[in-house]
Amino acid sequence: MDIAKPANLRRNRIRRAAFATAGLLVLGALSYVVFNLKPAAPGIERNTLYIDNVKRGPLVREVRGTGVLLPEDTRWIPATTQGRVERIILRPGTAVKADTVVLELSNPQLDQEVQDAALKLRAAEASLQQLRVQANNDYLQQQANAAAIAGEFQKARMQAEMNEALAAEQLVSLLSLRQAKVEAEQLALRNDLAQQQLATYEQSLSARLAVAQSEVDQVRAVLQLRQRQRGELQVRAGLDGILQVVPVEVGQQVTPGANLARVADPSRLKAEVRIPETQAKDIQIGQRASVDTHNGLVTGIVNRIDPSVQNGTITIDVTLTGTLPKGAVPDLSIDGTIELERLADVLFVGRPSVAQERASIGLFKLGANGEAIRVPVQIGRMSVSLVEVVSGLAVGDQVVLSDMSAWDAHDRVRLQ
Repeated sequence: MDIAKPANLRRNRIRRAAFATAGLLVLGALSYVVFNLKPAAPGIERNTLYIDNVKRGPLVREVRGTGVLLPEDTRWIPATTQGRVERIILRPGTAVKADTVVLELSNPQLDQEVQDAALKLRAAEASLQQLRVQANNDYLQQQANAAAIAGEFQKARMQAEMNEALAAEQLVSLLSLRQAKVEAEQLALRNDLAQQQLATYEQSLSARLAVAQSEVDQVRAVLQLRQRQRGELQVRAGLDGILQVVPVEVGQQVTPGANLARVADPSRLKAEVRIPETQAKDIQIGQRASVDTHNGLVTGIVNRIDPSVQNGTITIDVTLTGTLPKGAVPDLSIDGTIELERLADVLFVGRPSVAQERASIGLFKLGANGEAIRVPVQIGRMSVSLVEVVSGLAVGDQVVLSDMSAWDAHDRVRLQ
C-alpha cells in the first residue's frame, strides 16, 4: 500500500486554501457589485403621458371658471294684496309685453271694500256740496248785514254834515248837531266791526271748506287705492321680455309681497362666472374677459366681484360687450375666461397637474437615453394652461406634465 509523502500533503493543503481564498474574494466582489447596482427604472408607455417643451416668449395669464348667463334687467312681480290664484294665463318661456296679463287673482273682500269706498266718497262729496251752499248763503247774509250798516253809517254821516252846515247858519241847535255827530260815530264803529266780521267769516268759511275737501280727498284716495288693488288682481308683466318663472298654482292663496312671476329682458344678458377662490386674488374690475357659450365666444369686461366666498368660489359678473350668438338665453351654462395680465418675455411650459403658484415641485425631464429624471422646478406665476418657470429648466427641455404620483418612490422612469 502506497503512503502519501508529507510534502505532497502540504502542497495540497496550500492549493485548497488558495482556491478557497480566491473564491471568497470573488464572492465578495460580486456581492459588492450587486449591492451597489441601482434598481431598474420602471417602464411607462410614452403615449400615455402628456409631454411639453419649455419655451420662452409672451405669456397671457388667465383664470377660468364656469357659470351661467343672466339677464341684466329682471323683475319679480309681487302680489299687492291678498288673493286666490284663479287662472294662470301664460307659462314660462312666453314672450310678454309690459301690459300683458300673466295670471288672475280673486278677492271678494276687496270688491266689497271698493264699493264701500265709492259710497263713502259720494257721501263726502254731498256733504261738501251742502256745506258750500250753506256757507254761501251765510256769507251773503253777512254781506247784506254789513251793507245795511254801511248804508246807515253813510246816512248818519250825511245828516251830521248837514246839521253842521245848518248850525253855522244858526238854523239848528248845537244839541242837534252833537246828537247827529254821535250817531255818525257810533255807526262808523259798527261799520268797521261789520267789515271785520265779514273778513273773519270769509276766512272761517275757507277753513271749513278745506277741512271738508280734505275728507273728500282722503276718501277718494282710499277708493283709488282699492280700485288699483282690484286692477292688480290681473297680474301684468310690467316689462317687455320673456316670462321666466311662475312659482304659484291655481287655487293657491297668496299674501301681499309674495312673488307671483319673474320677467327678464333676454336682449341684455350678463355672465356670472364662478372662479375658484385660490385663483381669484388677482382679478380686478375692468379686466378683459371671454365667455364661451358653446356656440361662440363673446367678449366682455369684469364689472363686479362678489366679496364673499361660496362653496370655495367667488362670483364674478362680466358685462358682455360683444354680440351674443344664436341660442344665448338666460340660465345658459357657459365657461368664462378672465385675462389677468400679459407677460412680455418669460420662460414657460404647460401647466403640470400638481402645479401650485410660486412653489417648488418635482418634474420628470426627458433625457437622451430614453429615461426621464426627476428634477426640482421653481414655478412662478400661473395661467389656465401655462406656468412661468423661474428655475430648474431651460428652453427646449421636455418635461412630463401628467400626474406622476404613482412613481413618487422613483427618481427615474424609462419611457417605452
